[in-house]
Amino acid sequence: MQKNTSNLTHTSKYRPESFAYSDRALAVPLFTISPILAGISLSKIAKRAIDILGATIGMIILLPVLLAVAIAIRFDSSGPVIYPSRRVGLQGKSFSCLKFRTMVQNAHRLRNELSHLNERNGVLFKIAKDPRITRVGAFLRRYSIDELPQLWNVLIGNMSLVGPRPSLRNEVAQYTKAQRRRLDALPGITGLWQVKARHDPSFESYIRLDHEYVDQWSIWLDLKILLSTIGVVLRGTGT
Repeated sequence: MQKNTSNLTHTSKYRPESFAYSDRALAVPLFTISPILAGISLSKIAKRAIDILGATIGMIILLPVLLAVAIAIRFDSSGPVIYPSRRVGLQGKSFSCLKFRTMVQNAHRLRNELSHLNERNGVLFKIAKDPRITRVGAFLRRYSIDELPQLWNVLIGNMSLVGPRPSLRNEVAQYTKAQRRRLDALPGITGLWQVKARHDPSFESYIRLDHEYVDQWSIWLDLKILLSTIGVVLRGTGT
């Protein structure tokens, strides 16, 4: 009888421990979410998916155009086909923004000599009839074909299909703290400024529209900008 009592006592002492162990086991989460992923909204994941899909399809469909442009540039003037321009992207990170070369090789050295012809105000620099632009380059710029290599930038994540224009480093160096807010979004091949005020020389308009994009961004806004871009490109309003 004493033996049975001992067994019962031992069992009663063991069971709470086993239950306690089970309770602790159940408290362990089955999976955890990375802090990085936790900070990414579904809409941003969707934006990235659209970028990858759009850039991939675009590069495949436009491959014959890309090859034809490369050949035309090679025969038109000396120099590389692709011009990697150092630009400032998301959160101030520098990257190589790819473009078809539309200017003569020493274009950057001639800029200071042409500064008096600048048609933009503030930190921007633009000349409608820039003498540095080649014959093929003028056509490419008119229809924004020179921007097509940036599909690769989109694919690798340096850029998005839609976003603020990627700025030059010397431009960003002159930004105020408030103006740097435009760097809170990935730069894009096209954007709100490109479809609404492409020929507006005002630096204030340029910044205002970029801030508007950053503040009001949505997938729907991106789609509307992409559709508007088609009309802008077909009209041949680029310079």
